[in-house]
Amino acid sequence: MKGNKKTLLAIAALAAAAVLMLGLWYFTRPQPQVGTKTVVVEVVHADASSKEFTYHTDAEYLGQLLLDEKLAAGEQGAQGLFILTADGETAQDSLRQWWCITKGGEWLDTGADCTPIADGDHFELTMSTY
Repeated sequence: MKGNKKTLLAIAALAAAAVLMLGLWYFTRPQPQVGTKTVVVEVVHADASSKEFTYHTDAEYLGQLLLDEKLAAGEQGAQGLFILTADGETAQDSLRQWWCITKGGEWLDTGADCTPIADGDHFELTMSTY
């Protein structure tokens, strides 16, 4: 009986910690900027050439912008938009290629659909190999 009580207390403590962590994430997550903003998206191709695209948009998330402007295409999955093609170049599974999304050269913790955009942001879509 004592062991069951300790197990229940441990489970309750873990559940409480999970709820607190979720609440912390919810209230501190990046918020999208409402209204028109200017955003630059640089596409770095497999041959290392790059091209910059400047957009004036009301989109709140990067995935929405990329699809609206037809700069990228892909598949919707459990994690949101999985980019397969950017600026006309398609990642090849046989070459183990994929499109890496960075902001100002820094890795993002979010996918395109969950990445809020703000005025002056500079994103990079880089063809990468794993």
